[in-house]
Amino acid sequence: MATKVTRRTSIRNIAYVVVAIIAAILITRVIVRYRSVTIRGAVFRQSDDPNKEAPIAGVRIEATEGSVLASAISGPSGGFAVSLQRSLIRRHSLTLTFRHPDFRPFNIFDPSGEPLYVVKLMPLRPPVPLDPEKPLIHISNIFVRYTVKTEATVEIGSGVKTFQVDNTANVPCNGNKPCSPDGKWKAAVGSASLDAGPDNEFRNGRVSCIAGPCPFTDVQRDDFSKGGRTIGVTVRNWSDTTTFLLQAEAVRRVITDTTRKSYPVIVDHTIDFSLPASAEGTCIEAEVDGMPIVFPIGPNLWLSWADCETQLEPENNRLYRCELKPGYAVK
Repeated sequence: MATKVTRRTSIRNIAYVVVAIIAAILITRVIVRYRSVTIRGAVFRQSDDPNKEAPIAGVRIEATEGSVLASAISGPSGGFAVSLQRSLIRRHSLTLTFRHPDFRPFNIFDPSGEPLYVVKLMPLRPPVPLDPEKPLIHISNIFVRYTVKTEATVEIGSGVKTFQVDNTANVPCNGNKPCSPDGKWKAAVGSASLDAGPDNEFRNGRVSCIAGPCPFTDVQRDDFSKGGRTIGVTVRNWSDTTTFLLQAEAVRRVITDTTRKSYPVIVDHTIDFSLPASAEGTCIEAEVDGMPIVFPIGPNLWLSWADCETQLEPENNRLYRCELKPGYAVK
């Protein structure tokens, strides 16, 4: 009887294990089937010169199978990412389409999530022919000017104070502190301090013995070497009266606007430059047909002679790209 019960228990346990394995397999298949896959790539202008293959922003990328399943828009750097379920990529005939009003359409058939897609788009319209009646306007001596806030230390004066430590030499201490370092002679202690005032601080603080038997003195408390708004010192003297000088430079920290220049990289009709996140008051200075002109770059990035766009980079730095309008050329 016990043997039959044991066999039934074993069969039941085996059945549980089989069911658990089957359930795990089914769950894994469902997870894999519905797990998302991201198709990544970059879109840029097709050219025989790699320096002219500028990224294209605003390209609409769609994954289609009769209808649109997913879509994305390329960013300022030309990058894009389209997320789809893995089952749609494996079991369906998908098409990845690229559309932009200024470029020829482009398709990728049966894309997968493995490679990085590098897509080169051909401009839809050829370059505008030059009008011989309208000579080119030349832009030259281009540089970018901007300001950044920097902290500066300005010296505003110095602090000076003399003080005496009165004492009489060769008087036994007899345990009545303060005493000399060896405890033999009676000593005296004197102090002095300086206040630099609000928003100021002292630097390079120093104490000097300038009169009297200086070899028989020492500094008991140093509140001057680290600097700060208030500095001070306490001195011990175990001989005759001595005179000390407490001195330091007073400084103030101020925030100032520092003007800086940056020279862009110019390739054909494209001007590229990057600026730190702290840049303010950005403008482009250039000569237009020999006449120096300052062009402020406002939030709309508008220039009369170029179309500009910007891209946010790591650490909030910004990349600017400006393309000359028809009728203009860099000299």
